[in-house]
Amino acid sequence: MVLGVCFSGGKDSALAALLLEPHYDVRLVGCTFGVSDAHEHAREAAESLGLPFERVDLDEEVATAAVERMVADGYPRNGIQSVHEHALERVATSYPALADGTRRDDRVPSVDRPFVQSLEDRHGVNYVRPLAGFGRGAIDDLADRSLSVETGPSEAVPKGDYEAELRALIVEEHGAETVREVFPDHVQSRVRGRA
Repeated sequence: MVLGVCFSGGKDSALAALLLEPHYDVRLVGCTFGVSDAHEHAREAAESLGLPFERVDLDEEVATAAVERMVADGYPRNGIQSVHEHALERVATSYPALADGTRRDDRVPSVDRPFVQSLEDRHGVNYVRPLAGFGRGAIDDLADRSLSVETGPSEAVPKGDYEAELRALIVEEHGAETVREVFPDHVQSRVRGRA
């Protein structure tokens, strides 16, 4: 069965794909608003893993609403959550099974059981969360053994994720200073290949 993994090029979605690879025909899916070339970073990571990459276009009005919400909130959580749910909905229309790299202790995005059941029922798909039972420490251990990963500040380690495009939209609409106000400093990962 073909399975589309919402893929950012980071270690979580890459590890999810590797765990599912023995059981599915895995396709790494870069979800993009077409605002920037961020999805190309995900494509490069997919090539380094030797897995096929496909692009799914998201609705730009979802990005615009997410940006406005993040700016109003002063924090990215709710905006990123709405984008992730939209991405899952879009991927569910193109693949009989889908997955992502959300972990047990993620703050954002998080996917609750009612949303999962609704997604599966409405689209007739299987939604798999292979990392949902793993905490961050276990993920880091598995990733260290399975992947070659580059880490660093968000601005220095570009990925093909929602955050990169949402940051670009915030800069365009509200200026670079607003990005620094909305997004807390944090470390990103980008996959460079298998270990």
